[in-house]
Amino acid sequence: MALRQTALASRSRITSSLSSAACLNSPSARAYATVGTTTYIGQPPPPPTPPPAASSSSTTAANLSSVFDAQILYELRRRCQLAPGSSTGSQVQLPKLVEQYLDRGGLVLDSSLPYESRPGKDRRIDVDESAALDSVAMIVHAAQQGAEHKITHCSGFALSAPGLSEGQSVMVTCAHTLEEIRHSPILRRDAPPNANNAALPSVSGSFVITGPSSSPTFSPVSSILSSLHRSDLLLMSAPPSPFPALRTLPVSPYPAQPGARIRAHFVTHKEPVPGAGAEGWRPWVGGTWSKWIRGTVLGYRDMAGREAKPGTYDALSHLLFDPTPTPGSSGGPIIDEESGAVIGVVLGTQMQNRLQGVCGWGVPSEMIFEMFSLPGLKLNNRS
Repeated sequence: MALRQTALASRSRITSSLSSAACLNSPSARAYATVGTTTYIGQPPPPPTPPPAASSSSTTAANLSSVFDAQILYELRRRCQLAPGSSTGSQVQLPKLVEQYLDRGGLVLDSSLPYESRPGKDRRIDVDESAALDSVAMIVHAAQQGAEHKITHCSGFALSAPGLSEGQSVMVTCAHTLEEIRHSPILRRDAPPNANNAALPSVSGSFVITGPSSSPTFSPVSSILSSLHRSDLLLMSAPPSPFPALRTLPVSPYPAQPGARIRAHFVTHKEPVPGAGAEGWRPWVGGTWSKWIRGTVLGYRDMAGREAKPGTYDALSHLLFDPTPTPGSSGGPIIDEESGAVIGVVLGTQMQNRLQGVCGWGVPSEMIFEMFSLPGLKLNNRS
């Protein structure tokens, strides 16, 4: 009897062991981790350092002088004052311009832009002799509410676009400075009031500024004619004859080949230090300095960032060039040194890779023609 009980107990232990092994080898079995005394739990990481408080008044990276800022805000307030017998001032405010910018994305104008790949002597841009004062303008977007204000600025240049309203001046520039200021709390209606702006109406608008620092000319932007959001471009108009001595620039519809020599309009808000690097810099608008920098076309990219080549079916969406532009140069022209025509627009910088580093980032001038009708072609039923 004792032997039988011992045998049954042994069989029970063997069966239990086999059952446990089967469970561990079964696909449906779960393995659970256990925490023992040798498991160490580290201290939680320290909280991130909070960013510094934003100043109540700000500009873009290339800060303008406080004196010029005050002059911009004075012009803004003066033009936003109610005219006698009118319910609005003479300045078109930014919310209206932003609405046009969004609604007119991809709009093709009735006017056509002349093809000037090889402009004549009277039209080509001779950067060795002509100063930027008569070729490039400063574009400023400004908003103020109480003690708070926001100013963004970039460059732009005039186009020869026959067929638009008589005397209407057309400027091409970048769109990201308008994008920056349109997200400012000063322009947002849902922004909570504070001690600096409570119960105070906001004033805003855009200017095309030309002329020397001693006597700049402020021309209010009257409308956004068209925009290409993905290309970071927009066309703006101003009242008749707003740009004294500002010439229209010839624009080529054809891309420059990689390796082509160019001149790009660069801007700096600091006076160049005397020396070899200061040669060619000239006083520009608002106490800034400008120079036609020598450079080279490096290549092109499509919208996906892939390499694109001119003379093929590749979409030349962006232009790479050297050297890298300075803050405030966005919207300025890129000139083909051989032909003297605009072949691109400066947008900013782009990181190529660790070997090639950062290069200039722009858009080919053929994208400007996307906002104009083709010569001799009439489009019907356009929105």
